[in-house]
Amino acid sequence: MSNQDFHHWGFGTKAIHAGVEPDPSTGAIMTPIFQTSTYVQESPGKHKGYAYARGKNPTRDALQRNIAALENGKHCLCFSSGMGAIDAVIKLLKPGDEVITGNDLYGGSYRMFTKIFEPFGIRFHFIDLSDAQNIKKYINSNTRLIWIETPTNPTMQIVDIEACSKIAKENNLILAVDNTFASPYLQNPLALGADIVMHSVTKYLGGHSDVVMGALVVNRDDLYEKLAFIQNSCGATPGPMDSFLVLRGIKTLHLRMERHCENGKKVAEFLAQHPKVEKVYWPGFPTHPNHSIAKKQMKNFGGMVSFALKSADLETTFKFASSFKVFSLAESLGGVESLINHPATMTHASIPKAEREKVGVTDNLLRLSVGIEDIDDLLADLKQAFDTLS
Repeated sequence: MSNQDFHHWGFGTKAIHAGVEPDPSTGAIMTPIFQTSTYVQESPGKHKGYAYARGKNPTRDALQRNIAALENGKHCLCFSSGMGAIDAVIKLLKPGDEVITGNDLYGGSYRMFTKIFEPFGIRFHFIDLSDAQNIKKYINSNTRLIWIETPTNPTMQIVDIEACSKIAKENNLILAVDNTFASPYLQNPLALGADIVMHSVTKYLGGHSDVVMGALVVNRDDLYEKLAFIQNSCGATPGPMDSFLVLRGIKTLHLRMERHCENGKKVAEFLAQHPKVEKVYWPGFPTHPNHSIAKKQMKNFGGMVSFALKSADLETTFKFASSFKVFSLAESLGGVESLINHPATMTHASIPKAEREKVGVTDNLLRLSVGIEDIDDLLADLKQAFDTLS
């Protein structure tokens, strides 16, 4: 199948075919793993587009074309982790530049911003993004970048991408969106005006908890050239085996996301009715803050659900989190298997307690990555875990 018309394909067809061609030497339908560090040149500087594997690798190239197609983007660059991708974006800046970002942010992003880049003279404003208009209060002559997550990690705050884009364009700023929780199946920030889309590919794109990777997708040629220079120069590039695994995972992304959403809804509804639950965070509830925006910019509401246990101290919360049989207590998300996570001590431990509690990341908060198992087994597991609190 020729890839020249993949822009007209549906999502599932793109997930399976976009950017991928049969191997010309053998006809292999699966992209080969080009496990090589260097490439033979015909004469100095004369080669077939590949010289050294940090710069380019055919397996990675196929994956980058595929992810770009899923986000309806022109260019994609893959990195050895999601943090490597974020690092490349911040390296577009220089000392004295300022970034506006959310106050409900993945702990790893917060740690990088405050511990790595603030000492280099880049200033970050962590603000409430539930109303995009709040951004305007923090824009000055040094502002260069708006960095948002939506839905946010872990309280599922919804940020209006289109409104943020309008503000960014009016002020000549770059808008970057961490689209990890939604995946390209549920949300496409470039179509809503974003300049850069970031994915922790480790999560839904890979989908099988067996690879660590990040990606950036852009339409602007100038941003692509700058980010590609950073990617090659700084070297946070993924290997061909990882690229192969993600290509393999993406082929079922649309099917997996449908089940994640279906199971996530039922889990959220179960939790909302449970007497031992204080609060449930899931964008699909009409009562969820900015639900109308989620409905507008997302295809569905995803498989991430957070909830707070009623009147539970840290010891009780730990006991509950460790009592599951199907859900596994682990960091990360987006795999086929269901996970439970305690953000305050796991994914968000790097954020000071006072700061994380302001946005609801309390000691009794738990985050679920609802997998694609049989829903009856997931609900039964939740029920037996709650029974341990009796």
